[in-house]
Amino acid sequence: MGNRNQTLVGVLWILSCAFSSFATERPNVIVLFTDDHGYADLGCQGVLDDVSTPNIDSLASGGVRMTNGYVTAPQCVPSRGGLLSGQYQNRFGLESNPELNSQAVMHRFSELQTLPERLQAAGYATGMAGKWHLGADDEICAHGFDKAFFKHSNAPGFWNMNLQGVDVQPQKQSGGGYHLEMVSDFACAFIERYRSQPFFFYLAFRAPHVPLDAPQKYLNRFPGPMPERRRQALAMLSAVDDGVGRLLETLRKHDLERNTLIFLIGDNGAPLKIHKLDAPGGGPGWDGSLNDPLNGEKGMLTEGGIRTPFVVQWKGKIPGGQIYMHPVISLDVAATALTLAGLPTDTNLDGVNLIPYLTGELEGPPHENLFWRWLGQAAVRKGNWKYLCGDSREYLFDLVEDAEETTNLFDKHPAIASELKRDLETWAATLSPPGIWALKSEAMSKSGNQYFDWYLDGKRKEATAKRDLSSVLNPVVPPSNQRADASIFKQRDKDADGKVTWEEFLAGRSGDKLEALKKVFSRRDKNSNGVWEKSELD
Repeated sequence: MGNRNQTLVGVLWILSCAFSSFATERPNVIVLFTDDHGYADLGCQGVLDDVSTPNIDSLASGGVRMTNGYVTAPQCVPSRGGLLSGQYQNRFGLESNPELNSQAVMHRFSELQTLPERLQAAGYATGMAGKWHLGADDEICAHGFDKAFFKHSNAPGFWNMNLQGVDVQPQKQSGGGYHLEMVSDFACAFIERYRSQPFFFYLAFRAPHVPLDAPQKYLNRFPGPMPERRRQALAMLSAVDDGVGRLLETLRKHDLERNTLIFLIGDNGAPLKIHKLDAPGGGPGWDGSLNDPLNGEKGMLTEGGIRTPFVVQWKGKIPGGQIYMHPVISLDVAATALTLAGLPTDTNLDGVNLIPYLTGELEGPPHENLFWRWLGQAAVRKGNWKYLCGDSREYLFDLVEDAEETTNLFDKHPAIASELKRDLETWAATLSPPGIWALKSEAMSKSGNQYFDWYLDGKRKEATAKRDLSSVLNPVVPPSNQRADASIFKQRDKDADGKVTWEEFLAGRSGDKLEALKKVFSRRDKNSNGVWEKSELD
């Protein structure tokens, strides 16, 4: 198991603390992971006006809303494997949900050092609650969690700590309330218990995934005519939002919010089932969530399957109210958290520490390329461009001009398509098994082909006139973020003389980021005199 390397990781952490600028202020990290949650369904997204998520929206107003935030797969199991490993899950063979039943693949996952295992070895208290879906529920703690509460429905769960924060023998858990409320309560109990040391908590809400099961008190918040599945989805997300509110209250109660990095990410796009039928009941089918204005749905590598709600907050460190448009991915959670914990850089991780980008210290995109491979589909995004293939079908989209993927530019820009395809092939050669089409099921499924027919190859008929929502996905923001600049200036101006020299700006940092930092400083030094003055703030 991965635990056998924890001693070595712990030693490395102790050594790294002597050199790490983060060693004295290691933040808590909370990851909120929703389930089958479409891009449209946060109030802060500004897409639809029927959704109500004020507490989650407050994370965006206090931090950053990512308009191009991705996950590593359009399906639950591989998406979670990527998040918790910090690696493209295809590297260890976790291609899709069926691999959950492969002893060989799950053994490779067990041998990995997961994000919670690494943090646990570095002195963090670690906990999780909600949906697991990466093996047996009674084996969760073997992957690095001190305290766990598996609970993804109103059926019996499994835990080793109760809602009062008291240890219990690892055992089945029955009853006690609505699952979305209970997992939030468990998270709050964990924070209460471990508030005096750094902690990591993974709160995996099973919402708005089917079966739709919102209690009446949440349904009552959404009166009026609408599809009943839509009402259920909004109600379940409202329960999630209440839980986030309680979480924030607990952090504030103990003055922890300013030392807690919080991520909110959806695990994949909503399953529209093509026609968004309002079938009776809340079982298999459309889950009531929406991916507008993105094209496609869960089970596709179109934007509607892999671009999800993505919000980051770290009060006092990341300037609030930002809209960040460069592509980021759930892999960045592990890279960011482990850097802040003072752990050495691990080249096996595929993510990037996002903090310098979100504070404005580094400019430009965190990633040159992002990649995907899933059941007969593969894709790469590079800058504005995205190459997508499914079986023999090939597509090229300019996602800044056409985030809805309506216009295939493959024939118009063959050189760009070839370049991206080569990048994809190079990446795919590193996977297990290697190659874009190296899987046993090289062809897309019947439903996959139907989805491509419908969403990409002209069979979809719009019921209403197409809305222009490009400003939602690609809003115009100034090239220099005023809040970020003001925050950095205040941090670097140690003698409060209204000036920041190059030495003050550098603050002792060195290494391979030096040239990038010089460019950032030069942009702010508008008088080109080697000093960034307060009067030069935008």
